[in-house]
Amino acid sequence: MAALDTDRALVLFSGGQDSTVCLGWALRRFGRVETVGFDYGQRHRVELDCRATIRNLLARPGALGDGRLGEDHLVPLGVLGAISDTAMTREVAIAMGENGLPTTFVPGRNLIFMAFAAALAYRRGCKHLVLGVCETDYSGYPDYRDDTVKAMQAALNLGMESRFVLHTPLMWRDKAATFALAEEIGGQSFLDLVIEHTHTCYLGDRTGRHDWGYGCGTCPACELRAAGWRRWSAARADRHPGGVND
Repeated sequence: MAALDTDRALVLFSGGQDSTVCLGWALRRFGRVETVGFDYGQRHRVELDCRATIRNLLARPGALGDGRLGEDHLVPLGVLGAISDTAMTREVAIAMGENGLPTTFVPGRNLIFMAFAAALAYRRGCKHLVLGVCETDYSGYPDYRDDTVKAMQAALNLGMESRFVLHTPLMWRDKAATFALAEEIGGQSFLDLVIEHTHTCYLGDRTGRHDWGYGCGTCPACELRAAGWRRWSAARADRHPGGVND
């Protein structure tokens, strides 16, 4: 493994598939990694309950985060949920809105997350911020786009007189490539952790277990994750027709 960067990193960590893979990515690169999550009254708040389990597993002796996984921070942002009228914060049907965006879009959410994360990073001495946003296999949120992140990085550095670097390891990866990256980062054990312990389902359903993990299986987040799993599994089978241990 290449030498670790001695700079500190802060990962925006929700407990979902993407942010967990990004946490693994950061742990492979930085000598000290902290995490931050946000409680904004989301319907799938169960994702926050997954965070501690994932962190504990990663911090075990010999695991990716052994000796490198630092403090966790949970920021209450109930005001965001209070001013939002979306399917992520209300019992509203998940559908496509008249504005061409899904009703799961929470206006300003990721901009607020990045601003709060940068403020925390400033205090904690973390130069690097790692985000799980992506505009390849995603729900069409404009604040997931590469241009948005680059613009926000410029604004944060100007406004805080800093030199933050915002990393988006998944920006150009679809969900199949994200499963592949999980295996590349930490082998079968990390891949199993991602499948078993992360949460993606918008409805917060952890009663149904699928090959790709837990979820309702029908919401847009579950459909993206399931489709990515199928593509990745098929590609993996083509590479290893006799089994992955060949």
